[in-house]
Amino acid sequence: MKRILLAALVAVCLLAPLVFCSCGLPQESAASEGFAIYLTRDDIPVSQMEKLSHVVIADEPVISIDDIISYGRQNHEIKLTPDAYERVMSLQVPTSGKSFVVCVNKSPVYWGAFWPPVSSQSFDGVTIWVPSFNIQKNTVKLELGYPSSGFFTGEDPRANPDIMQSLEQAGKLE
Repeated sequence: MKRILLAALVAVCLLAPLVFCSCGLPQESAASEGFAIYLTRDDIPVSQMEKLSHVVIADEPVISIDDIISYGRQNHEIKLTPDAYERVMSLQVPTSGKSFVVCVNKSPVYWGAFWPPVSSQSFDGVTIWVPSFNIQKNTVKLELGYPSSGFFTGEDPRANPDIMQSLEQAGKLE
């Protein structure tokens, strides 16, 4: 009887790490994705974003942490890889904007809109202008309001501690 009990105890000790490490834990890729900007899955118009309590993000980010070369802590300029910059600049953005969601590990932190700098419509949220008129090559900027920051109301969400921590951990924050 003692041998059976000892064998069972040894088996439990050897198998327990395998069971607990492979079942029920979150996937590492989702937990470690970090900062990313997503479009909305159903291309929700900017005019309807504030009315929604829950927005489903697209399957893949339009800007991932791997697309970012650097992120300016003070000016919120994002230096992108050339491929990522081209992907963003090729978005079809109507004059009323195209909604995006800034996430950390796929959890929404705030929303904003890609905005064409030729639009005659104002916007009081966070924007990324497409096409960008930024002098710095392959750089976009998270701006407040459109056509200027005077049109922005509310608190600035861009320096959210979770976002800054994610960018810092990834070595992207300047």
